[in-house]
Amino acid sequence: MRKIALVFAAVFFFLTGCAAKEDTSVIIYTSTEDFRTEHMRALLGERFPAYSITIQTLSTGNHAAKLRAEGTATEADIVLNLETSYMEAVKDILADLSDFDTSEFLPELVPEHKKYLPWDKSSGVIAVDRTRLESRGVSAPQDYDDLLSPEYKGLLSMPNPKSSATGYMFLVSLVNLKGEDRAFDYFDAFAENVLQFTSSGSGPVNALLQGEAAIALGMTLTAVDAINNRKASFDMTFFRSGAPYNTSSMGIIMGKEEKPAVREVFEFIMTKVVRDDKDLYCPEAIFKNQTNSIDNYPKVILYADMTGSLDLERKEYLLSRWKY
Repeated sequence: MRKIALVFAAVFFFLTGCAAKEDTSVIIYTSTEDFRTEHMRALLGERFPAYSITIQTLSTGNHAAKLRAEGTATEADIVLNLETSYMEAVKDILADLSDFDTSEFLPELVPEHKKYLPWDKSSGVIAVDRTRLESRGVSAPQDYDDLLSPEYKGLLSMPNPKSSATGYMFLVSLVNLKGEDRAFDYFDAFAENVLQFTSSGSGPVNALLQGEAAIALGMTLTAVDAINNRKASFDMTFFRSGAPYNTSSMGIIMGKEEKPAVREVFEFIMTKVVRDDKDLYCPEAIFKNQTNSIDNYPKVILYADMTGSLDLERKEYLLSRWKY
């Protein structure tokens, strides 16, 4: 009997040991830029060296489509930096986060249902290579209508709203500013001057860095990173109508919140990783009493009217009208 008991005990500990090992795997879907993702990867690796944490980077459109197609059967445990309108659309597959402490977040960014929490608030900026413009005898634009001037032909770059949340926020801000039909007429004329509608939000700033464009409608955080870390010398400006912006969010796939490793990793993300991300890359406020100490990041930003930006039905309609 003693021998049987010892064999049973050995099998029991073997099986429970295997289960515990399997339970330390965590899969994260994210749409963060590479430099932000790598910092997150380093923080998670340092904090959870025994865990198997996989981070899959997806474009915003692919990220949303993948979640909508896979539902709760998705391999992802945690979703990060997905545009909030898409998070709202898939909230039925997200876990209730009410038992996490959300008191440090700005209350207006935390939905009543608490199926997701804010990851960031990110503005759009007009980045200008003045040196290149001056070499062509062209002055810097002062507002959106200036961008329609023939002198800017082939010098503009903007993200495509169909594939980029950054592109969509520029589209929404112009629709709210001018009205729907006038805004689409505007983009018909604007497209005549565009070198490229890029697939990602970072594309226009990269086009400036490579000398391909002189004016980029891009992300403030990407422009600041280029200035601070890549020695770019272009200027940033916000037009009088205000800076477009969007928010992205984070959450846990329903059912995965029961997994201890997932809860641990998510809590670390919402208390440490997201704080680091704000301190280092995207300081626009999502927390109470949040400060901005990033060199060259604008301290005061007048935001544009973004009414309706979280309405997914409206988004699908507006994108159906986009033809570039």
